[in-house]
Amino acid sequence: MSDDPNARNPVGDEARMAALDERIKAAREREEQRGKPTAGVEADANYRMGSRVLAELIGGIGGGAFIGWVIDQFAGTSPWGLLVVMALGVVAAFRNIIRISGSTKG
Repeated sequence: MSDDPNARNPVGDEARMAALDERIKAAREREEQRGKPTAGVEADANYRMGSRVLAELIGGIGGGAFIGWVIDQFAGTSPWGLLVVMALGVVAAFRNIIRISGSTKG
């Protein structure tokens, strides 16, 4: 062998290159996994579902209360129109929520 400190060792270079290739391959796999939007898509879908359920509840209760109040104002049946139509709004809201939850299953 040569006593030159700058001389290259072909066996050592091959081992370093193989190790470098493995590290590059592992880094690419990590980047591919990081780039996949799996958790974000699921969380976004759950957020939309929650917003839809909340809108159904608010719409059913609020809409029923408003329509019942209007009926009470014209018919003079206060508070029965409000209570009856608001109860119907709650029933309609829960029916829609059950229908929404049934449509998301498999």
